[in-house]
Amino acid sequence: MRTRQICLLLASSILGTVEAQAEGCPTAKDDIATDRPDVTNSSLVVPTGSLQNENGVNFSIREDGRTIDGTNSRWRLGVAPCLELLVDLPTYFANVQGPGNSGFSDVSPALKWQISPIPGKVDLSVVFGLALPTGAVAIAGRGAQPYLQFPWSWELHDGWGVSGMFTEFFRPSDFTTRRITETTFVLEKQLTKEFSVFTEYVGDFPEGAGPSLLLNSGAMYHMNRTEQVDFHIAFGLNHNAPSYIVGVGYSFRIDGLFANHPR
Repeated sequence: MRTRQICLLLASSILGTVEAQAEGCPTAKDDIATDRPDVTNSSLVVPTGSLQNENGVNFSIREDGRTIDGTNSRWRLGVAPCLELLVDLPTYFANVQGPGNSGFSDVSPALKWQISPIPGKVDLSVVFGLALPTGAVAIAGRGAQPYLQFPWSWELHDGWGVSGMFTEFFRPSDFTTRRITETTFVLEKQLTKEFSVFTEYVGDFPEGAGPSLLLNSGAMYHMNRTEQVDFHIAFGLNHNAPSYIVGVGYSFRIDGLFANHPR
C-alpha cells in the first residue's frame, strides 16, 4: 500500500509540474524561434501541433580547401507542451577546391524538452540526440554518435539578450577522439520587431586534440510570424578552425496539425 501511495504521489507531482510548465510553453501565437543561423540552438521548443522546417547553405574556406554544404535541414515537431521531436536530415558537403572530401552527413533524430519556461528568467532545454551511421565516414565519422545538449537563454532589457549552449558529443567508434565538448555564448540585440542581430563565440574541444575556435555573427529577419530568413558569417580564431564561413537560410512553421491546436 505504501508503494502504491508513493507512486500516486510521484505521478501527481509530475503531472502538476507538466501542467504548470504548459502555461509558459510556446504557442502558435508566438513568433517563430529557430535553431539557426547561430550554432547555439533556441532554448524554446516548437509549439504543440506545429511543424517547423529550418534550412541553410554554407560556403567555407579551410586552408587551401573550399567547401559548400547544404541544405542543413532540420525538421521540428511539437508533440506535447514543452516537448518536441526533431531530426537533422543528411547534409551534402561538396569539396569544390583543394584537399577535402565530399559526401553526406548522418541523419540525426533527437528529443528536446524545455524544462524552465519562465518569462523574464533563464530558459533552459535539454536535448538528447543520436547521429545514425548513414553518412560518409570521411564526413560524419564511424558508428552511431549520441549527444547531450543544454541550450539556455536570458532576456535582458531594451531588446538585449544573452544565450549559450553546452554540448557533449560522444564518438564510441572513434579510437582517437571519443568525446567532443562544445561551448557557445551569444549576445543578441533585437533592433525592430522583425529584425535581430547577434555575435557568437563557438569553441569545440576534442578529447586529445587542439580546440577549434570561431567568432560567428549574423542577422535574422521575420518575414511574418511563421517565416524567417537569416544570414551569418564566421571567422576562425585559431588554425584548427575554418578561415571563414558564410551562410544564408530560410525557415518556416506550419501550425494547427493537431485537432485540438487550431492554426
